[in-house]
Amino acid sequence: MKKNKLSYYHFHVPMSTRWIDLDAFGHVNNAIFASYIENARSTLFTKWNLPYLGKGKSLILASLSIDYLKQLKHPNEIIVGQKISRIGNTSFDIEASIYLSSDTNSPICNSNVVIVCFDFKTQKPIPVFKEVLEEFNS
Repeated sequence: MKKNKLSYYHFHVPMSTRWIDLDAFGHVNNAIFASYIENARSTLFTKWNLPYLGKGKSLILASLSIDYLKQLKHPNEIIVGQKISRIGNTSFDIEASIYLSSDTNSPICNSNVVIVCFDFKTQKPIPVFKEVLEEFNS
């Protein structure tokens, strides 16, 4: 599978652009891409049945990088493809790309997110959750 195609990713989350996503230049604002990626990422947390309420043992975002490759216009249907690309002791990476539904061979952007498994009570990182490890190894 080629990395630049949607088929490279294990998880696909369809979405629609919104009028509010536009900036003064008439395309989807770059900051909104982070929201699309975040929304897709939350589906993984739900799939794994991991809490993300900011208490107990949960997950926090440590880093987000986005490489913008094309403009995105509204209205459009998009798909966020994502997969776990790295597992560490207390953190893991989620690689993601955004595609037009009409062109799943050429991404609009590529991103990488570093997630830390975290205990909000002790305020310290904890080992990667078994659900994430199982997903990575499947």
